[in-house]
Amino acid sequence: MSDNNSNFFQLINNRFKFNLFLFSKLPSAFFCGVRVQFADENKCITTVPFKWLSQNPFKSTYFACLSMAAEMTTGVLGLAHIYKRNPAVSMLVVNISGSFFKKAVGKTTFTCTDGLLIKQTIEDAISDGQGKTVTAKSTGTNADGEVVAEFLITWSFKARTSL
Repeated sequence: MSDNNSNFFQLINNRFKFNLFLFSKLPSAFFCGVRVQFADENKCITTVPFKWLSQNPFKSTYFACLSMAAEMTTGVLGLAHIYKRNPAVSMLVVNISGSFFKKAVGKTTFTCTDGLLIKQTIEDAISDGQGKTVTAKSTGTNADGEVVAEFLITWSFKARTSL
C-alpha cells in the first residue's frame, strides 16, 4: 500500500474527520446516517440505519439511502486509489442498478470487496490515457446476515491531462 493510500485510509477511518467530510460535502448521507465502518485497499463496509430521516412511507429504509450507502462502499475504494495521484484522475458514476430482496427495517450493512479491481482499472486508465470503466458490486445485509439489496455501480476513471 502506498503512503497516499495509507494517509487516505487514516482519514476515512477517523470517524470525526470523515463525519466532517460527510457534513460538508455529502450532507444527505450525513443526515441519513450513512457511515463508513471499515475501509482498506480492497474492502469497504458502510452502514445505514432505519430511522426517521432514512425511512419511506412503507416503514422501511428508503431506496435512495440504501443506494447512498452502497455507492459509498465503491466510491471510497475509488477515492483511495486516486488520492493525491499524479497525474490526477477523475472519477464519475456512469451507471447504477439495484436489486432488492428483503424489506430493510433495521441497520443495513453494505460491503464491497472490489478494491483491487478498481485499482487495476485506474492503473489501466493512467497507463494508456483513455477513460476506463469498472462495475463494482456492493451487497447490503441486515443484522441476521440476510441479503437485503445488491447494487452494481459502474465508475468511469480518466487521467487528467495538464494543459
